[in-house]
Amino acid sequence: MSHIVVIGAGQAGSSLVARLRKDGFDGEISLIGAEPVLPYQRPPLSKAYLLGEMELERLFLRPESFYADNAVALRLGQRVTGIDPRAKTVNIGDEVISYDQLALTTGSHPRRLPAAIGGDLAGVHVVRDLADVDAMAPAVIQGARALIVGGGYIGLEAAAVCAKRGVKVTLVEMADRILQRVAAPETSDYFRTLHGSHGVDIREGVGLDRLTGEDGAVNGAVLSDGSALDVDFVVVGVGIAPATELAEMAGLELENGIRTDALGRTSDPHIWAAGDCASFPYKDGRIRLESVPNAIDQAEAVAQNMLGAGKDYVATPWFWSDQYDVKLQIAGLNSGYDRVVTRAGEGQTVSFWYYAADQLIAVDAMNDPRAYMVGKRLIDAGKTADPDIVANPDADLKPLLKA
Repeated sequence: MSHIVVIGAGQAGSSLVARLRKDGFDGEISLIGAEPVLPYQRPPLSKAYLLGEMELERLFLRPESFYADNAVALRLGQRVTGIDPRAKTVNIGDEVISYDQLALTTGSHPRRLPAAIGGDLAGVHVVRDLADVDAMAPAVIQGARALIVGGGYIGLEAAAVCAKRGVKVTLVEMADRILQRVAAPETSDYFRTLHGSHGVDIREGVGLDRLTGEDGAVNGAVLSDGSALDVDFVVVGVGIAPATELAEMAGLELENGIRTDALGRTSDPHIWAAGDCASFPYKDGRIRLESVPNAIDQAEAVAQNMLGAGKDYVATPWFWSDQYDVKLQIAGLNSGYDRVVTRAGEGQTVSFWYYAADQLIAVDAMNDPRAYMVGKRLIDAGKTADPDIVANPDADLKPLLKA
């Protein structure tokens, strides 16, 4: 009987095994995860779960009974230590497991601060998995002082949760502005103002020089401009890196992640990859997408191709971020934009439309699901939008879909 092994029990891994069964695969399936809990959704970890608004069980993507009912062998709390592509085996310690096809859905790792500047002190946290958030939760209390390192979406979301819990928050960003790598100045301005209205002290163009500690625990920070802060805990949000260690050990090709073809197959014909760890063809280049929608869609596409569908995965990038009472929805990728058109709404409602040579390529929509929906459908269809209509808040956007 054919055996498919999936390494990585997160969103992509869970989606992949579910799709295999849905599409009629009747062989053996093993899902191996290093964490000792059922596959769960990560976005609520640093928001609803940390705020105490969501119980652990509600994080689970599927109940334990799903895996039993679908004959998926769960190997949780177990770490794969090696892959032998020639023998088609994986190792969990001294145990050797044979496979016919293997899928790597290993996700990503948060980037951490070097120990040389205090990154190993107690009270320095990253926000990636359940254990990270459980370790940080006791510190997030009224009156505590937090330093957030990094002004991307991870850092800003952490700042929002901390501020809502009454923590005094200082956020530092080395670049000239928050969100510089991922958004236009207009979006940066919006979120700078939003966080400022909630008492967050955002310092741009300022990095972290070092952390200070006492008895092994962080108690302060010295910034690159020479200023010093007293802090009770630190949250590091300086990005993630694809988890490629097993792929590298197995001799698979890497290129900003595990390199796959359009089907999701790696350089080994019996090994596939999906999710945060996978780099795949996109338009005229290659891309690696760090998002829940991609993890689900790509994993399902890989599952189908493992069963012989032979269908290229075509990504339609979209993302979201929740901060305070603002929902940011992003459609498309803004790389290479040369113009941004603002569509104003009431209160905190606004959207920013990115163009490259008159072609709409992305939309950032704050509390504006209609603008997001129209923009996403246009981008997915390869259409553009008349900037004059977009900029007119009284103009109906829906006719753009028929143009």
